[in-house]
Amino acid sequence: MTLIKHLMEKHAIKCPNCEKEFEEGFAFCPHCGQKAKDELTLGVLFYNTIANYFSFDARFFKSFIPLMVKPGYLAKKFLEGKRLLFLHPAQMYLFISVIFFFLYSFNVRETVQEVNQQFKKTNINKQIKDSLEVKKPVLDSVQLDELMVTLKENNITTGMKEEDIKMLDSIIKAENKNVETNNFLNFDFNEKEIDSLIAIDAPENDIYKAMGMSDDAGFFTRKIYKQMLKFYKDRGLGSILQTFYDSIPLAMFFLLPIFAFILKIFYFRKGRFSHHLVFGFYFFSFLFTVFSILVLANLIWEDFPDWITTLVMLSTYFYLFLAIKRFYGQGWFLSFFKSGFVTFTFLTFVLPLAVIIMGVMAFLFY
Repeated sequence: MTLIKHLMEKHAIKCPNCEKEFEEGFAFCPHCGQKAKDELTLGVLFYNTIANYFSFDARFFKSFIPLMVKPGYLAKKFLEGKRLLFLHPAQMYLFISVIFFFLYSFNVRETVQEVNQQFKKTNINKQIKDSLEVKKPVLDSVQLDELMVTLKENNITTGMKEEDIKMLDSIIKAENKNVETNNFLNFDFNEKEIDSLIAIDAPENDIYKAMGMSDDAGFFTRKIYKQMLKFYKDRGLGSILQTFYDSIPLAMFFLLPIFAFILKIFYFRKGRFSHHLVFGFYFFSFLFTVFSILVLANLIWEDFPDWITTLVMLSTYFYLFLAIKRFYGQGWFLSFFKSGFVTFTFLTFVLPLAVIIMGVMAFLFY
């Protein structure tokens, strides 16, 4: 017994990670999975870094071709239990999205520079008024009375009862009051006055008042005037655009679950929300792959044909249709109908609302 125990101890290996012993001959520790003999070289160091952060291993290459040519295949296999053969959907989404936003950053940088150069040549006050201010005339009480007299003199009120005339008068006055209220943000300021206040380093509150802000302005109104002053000083349209682009990855983080929720509405009997989320991860991975190819093509070929881009973008809908058909297993007509409604709902309601919110947030926090 002592001899046998001695021989077993002699051939036992202690894992440096979990510190448990296992028999010699195993390539990996059966307790924690770490490689038995893993010498730290530069190659191992950088490979492990990439593999751990992006899961850039053989599973990516096994998953990439099915992702591109077999719509819905990976999501279906993942739900069937094949979760080690192919790359995890969240890992694939993360890896491909990082590549896309890295490539897209080159286009963003050029666009921001061009916008800044063009914008600095324009009249800043005109830009402010044209984009943020739609002014309507506000009439005082005397002008309102004159308007009613004019209506009567031109027989506009002929045949109307006295009660109707009074109602018309009250409607005109109410509408005039609404117009006056809606003009609480007045950016029709004197540029020379603002420039002189900036030149003498006047307090910002004084500049805000010169721009038209009232003394009892609330937090939100003050924030808008603060950003408008910043916008006026540095001609910051390019900075706003940069902030907008920077917020896209975060926005996609919220848009993907919304996309999965829309699928859940149309396929409420087809599994849990997590099942639809798996489908969404793989579909968005496909979209980012296509977008990455288009961005790379435009970087390499400056005059890349627009018709090719349009054709490729349209093909993503047919990819979604085939993916839904394979993943959910319904008929061709029903799959085409539902994929159309999912696309319409997402592009018509969700995406525009997200763009508006991102634009407002970019302006408020650039």
